[in-house]
Amino acid sequence: MRGAKDSEPNSSPSALLTALDVAGNVHLIIGSGPLAAARCTKSLEVGAKPILLAPASNEIHYTLAQKIENGLAKRIERSFEEADLTVLGRSEVDNVVDAVFVTVGSKTPEAIRISALCRRLRIPVNVADAPNLCTFSLLATHSDGPLQIGITTSGRGCRLSSRIRREIAAFLPPNFGSAIERLGTIRRRIWEEDHAAETAASGVVDDDEEEARKDQKHTFNKLVQTVDADPGIAKNRRMRWLSQICEYWPLRRLAEISEGDISAILTAYTSTSTSDEPPVSATELKRRLRPKGRITLAGSGPGHPDLLTRATHHAIQNADLILADKLVPAAVLDLIPRRTPVHIARKFPGNADAAQEELLGMGLDAANSGKHVLRLKQGDPYLYGRGAEEYAFFRKEGYTPGVLPGITSALSAPLFAGIPPTHRAVSDQVLICTGTGRKGAAPDPPAYNKNQTIIFLMALHRLESLVDSLTKTSKPDGNEQAENITKQLWPLETPCAVVERASCPDQRVIRSTLQHVCRAVEEEGSRPPGLLILGWSCEVLYKPDGPRWIVEEGFQALDNVSPDQGLNVINDIGHDKVPQGREAIT
Repeated sequence: MRGAKDSEPNSSPSALLTALDVAGNVHLIIGSGPLAAARCTKSLEVGAKPILLAPASNEIHYTLAQKIENGLAKRIERSFEEADLTVLGRSEVDNVVDAVFVTVGSKTPEAIRISALCRRLRIPVNVADAPNLCTFSLLATHSDGPLQIGITTSGRGCRLSSRIRREIAAFLPPNFGSAIERLGTIRRRIWEEDHAAETAASGVVDDDEEEARKDQKHTFNKLVQTVDADPGIAKNRRMRWLSQICEYWPLRRLAEISEGDISAILTAYTSTSTSDEPPVSATELKRRLRPKGRITLAGSGPGHPDLLTRATHHAIQNADLILADKLVPAAVLDLIPRRTPVHIARKFPGNADAAQEELLGMGLDAANSGKHVLRLKQGDPYLYGRGAEEYAFFRKEGYTPGVLPGITSALSAPLFAGIPPTHRAVSDQVLICTGTGRKGAAPDPPAYNKNQTIIFLMALHRLESLVDSLTKTSKPDGNEQAENITKQLWPLETPCAVVERASCPDQRVIRSTLQHVCRAVEEEGSRPPGLLILGWSCEVLYKPDGPRWIVEEGFQALDNVSPDQGLNVINDIGHDKVPQGREAIT
C-alpha cells in the first residue's frame, strides 16, 4: 500500500505553481495576432512591459495596434534575432528579458530554436500549442482584488481549465476579494498588537508565514478558553480565533464581514461559542405508490434550477430512472436524488440519431419493468427537443407519456439579456428558428422584416455562414427560377445579441450588429449552449454606443427574488401533499 505522496512510476512530475511579482519585467512577445494580443493584455494586467516582435509585413491585431498607439506596448518591426534575448531587457538584470512568449509557428524550427536559446539562458519561455517547448504555462485565472485562483490541467485540456475556473468563480460570494482584504487587515493588526511587547524586548519579529504554518500545532484550532493563562497561548489567542473564523464561517458570512466584526475580533480574547451542532441532514422522502410503467417528458428550463416548474421538480425527486439531455446543466442534475440512476445522452456530431435510439430503448425497457421514467430535456420538450417524436414512439409502444412544459431559452434568454422580443412601434412579430436543420443541413434564412425579432437556436457553430445567408444574395442550388426570386437582405447595421448559458452563473451576453457579431464571437470564444437574437428590439433597453460589441458576464436576475431560499421553497410548500382524490402532477 503506497502513501498519499507516492506517484505512479511513469507519471510526469507535477508543475510548481507559484505567484510571481513581475511588475516592471520585460516580456518579449513574438507575433502580432490574436494570441499575441491576449499575451500583451495579460502582461499589462500584471504590471509588466510587453515588447512585440513581428515583421512590418505582418498584419497586427487591432487591439495590439491600439496599445502601441497609446504607448502601453512597444513594437519592433522585424523578425526575431538571438541578441534580442540579451539586449531588450532591463539594465538591472544585464538587459536580459524576463520572459518570452512565442505565439506563432509553434511547430517550426524557429520556435524550437527560440525555446532552446531561452532554456540555455534560463529565460522562462512559453510556446503556444507546444507544451514540450515551454518552461512555464499560463493558468486559467480568476482575480478579485487580493484573491487569485489559478487552474491548470497540465496541458491536457485548456477549455476544461476555463470551465473549472468559471465553476469555482461562480461558487464564490460576490466581492469576496474585498472580504479577504478586510481579513488581511485584521491579521496584520493582530500580529502587530499581540507581538508589540515581544518585539520591544527582543528586537526581532518572525513574520514568515510559511514558518509559522509549519510550527503550528494540532491544538492551534481547539476551542479558545477564558482560563487560558499560558503566555504562549495568550499571545496567539486572537490569531487562533481568526483562524477558526476563516476555517468555519460560511464563505457568504465571511464576505459580509463588517467593521463591527473587525472591532469585536480585535478587542476580544475569548470565544464563548461552544456550539457543536451538526449540519442539518436531508429528510428522507417517502416513496408513494404509483402506477406501474410510466413515461414523463419534462422540460428543465433554460438552466437555473429555480426556473424549474414544481411539477418537473417533483418528477425529478420521484422518478426511478432519469434520461437527460446532454445540455441539461449540472445545477439541475444536482437535484436528482443519489438513489436515482441517471443516463446522459451521448449525443455528438454524427451520433445524434444513434444516441436518440439508445435513450428510447432504455426508456422502453425501464417502463416495461414497471418503472417511472423521466425524460429530462433542456428548455421545453416540444421546442426543437424531439418531444413529439418521443411522444409518438412511446404511444405506439402502449405508453401515453405525461408532458411537462419548461421555460424555453428562446423566450427567457432575451428577457435575461434585457431584450423584449416584442415592443410597440419596434417589433410586433417573434420568429423562432433553428440554425441547424435535419442531418445538419442549413435551413433557408428568413427575409428582412424590420418589425420582426428572430431568435436562432443551435446556430452559433455556423454563425458566419448564417450571417452570410442573411446579408448576401445567393442562388439556391438547382433552382432555375432563382433569378426571379427576390429576398430582402438584412442590413449589416441590424443590432443583434448572442446569449450563452442563459440563467447559469456564467451567463454571457455579447451585444453587437450583424457586421461585427462573427468577429466578436471569434475574439471572445464560444460558451455553449447559446442562441442569437436578431432585430431592432435588441436596442429598446440597451443601445451600445461606441464599441463594435459589448460583453456582459454573469447572471443576477433572480438575486432579488429568492436570494436565500431557492428550491427550498418547493420542499417547504406541500411537497408531499396531494389533494384527496387527485394524483400528483407527473
